[in-house]
Amino acid sequence: MHTDGPGAASGGPREDTVATRCAVRREQLGLTREELAGRAGMSVAYLGQVESFSGDFDPAALMRLAAALEMPYDELVEGPREPAPGGQPAAPHPLLAQLPEGECWRRLGTHGVGRIGLSAVPTPVVLPVNFLVDGRTVVYRTEAGGAAAPAEGDQLAFEADHIDERLSRGWSVLITGTAEHITDPGTVASLSTQPGAQPWAGGKRDLWVRIRPGAVTGRTIETR
Repeated sequence: MHTDGPGAASGGPREDTVATRCAVRREQLGLTREELAGRAGMSVAYLGQVESFSGDFDPAALMRLAAALEMPYDELVEGPREPAPGGQPAAPHPLLAQLPEGECWRRLGTHGVGRIGLSAVPTPVVLPVNFLVDGRTVVYRTEAGGAAAPAEGDQLAFEADHIDERLSRGWSVLITGTAEHITDPGTVASLSTQPGAQPWAGGKRDLWVRIRPGAVTGRTIETR
């Protein structure tokens, strides 16, 4: 039995949170955190963020996590429900299927809104950004020195998805890679004319950031 889940060291009762429900189910399946992260298509560090920030943080990642744990999405997010009088139909189970890298880029399209994950002190930050796809890279525009502005060479994560929470289906693409500041005036001018280039949040956005992918993974989520 694995002992790296919340509350394992003390042996005391566990608080009923996404993290503890995840840990209990993971132990039932005999999975390490690394194995669970691999099933769900995310890094171990990102798994920790998903567990900590819960349902309003990243529904797509939670849906992938529920599928990897072979449990209903609602049960992971909200906990087991009391059965209704007379019984009720079993909740549908989400199922994961991997997307080839080419299909990941097709799903991203040319532009849209996604989330970036950056390392920060004392905790990592995850922020929404509108993005463009430029070749096999993702670019976005932000304020130099702002919360969404990584340093040149920083490691970061990017995720975009299309999820129907009511039906527990959709898709999710996760990119991990390295930040690069775009300073070439011609490239900046070209990007600035693309559809979706204007920052949806408004304000001063004087820095273009390119994410050079290290890994591109995608999942479709269905229920059965």
